[in-house]
Amino acid sequence: MITQASSRTTFQSSELSRASADVFAAAADHPVRVTRRDGESLVLMSESADQARAALLELAAQLVAVSTSTEGTLASRMSDRFPWMLALSPVDQDACANDVLAAARASFATNQPHLAIAELTAWRETATAIAAGLGKEPVEWLDDSEAVERP
Repeated sequence: MITQASSRTTFQSSELSRASADVFAAAADHPVRVTRRDGESLVLMSESADQARAALLELAAQLVAVSTSTEGTLASRMSDRFPWMLALSPVDQDACANDVLAAARASFATNQPHLAIAELTAWRETATAIAAGLGKEPVEWLDDSEAVERP
């Protein structure tokens, strides 16, 4: 029963009292519309979905500000808005700017905020690791694979 409810995107307001578990299960998976006879429909979603949408809107505001400026390269304008990018090499700053912009476009086009947020977070974590000095030591790869017993 929950499987059927979780794929639904619209519920009547009366279902909130009759089958609230089904409505909440669906809303935990994706935003659902709750229709009302005497009022505007409402949207019910998880807090994490709401936070992802808010983060995407914040990123959109930053990208609009970057795009309205004409001075410097895209990477330099983005580094102004996202100072952690300065820890990246110039080549990586360019890659970061392009990757974040492409992911944001995909997020907006598909209504999937996690695409842009994940890309931005991955680059910020990379910059943080570089700033902390990680990655400067040579990597020692093991030549032989070692079989491990199953626990």
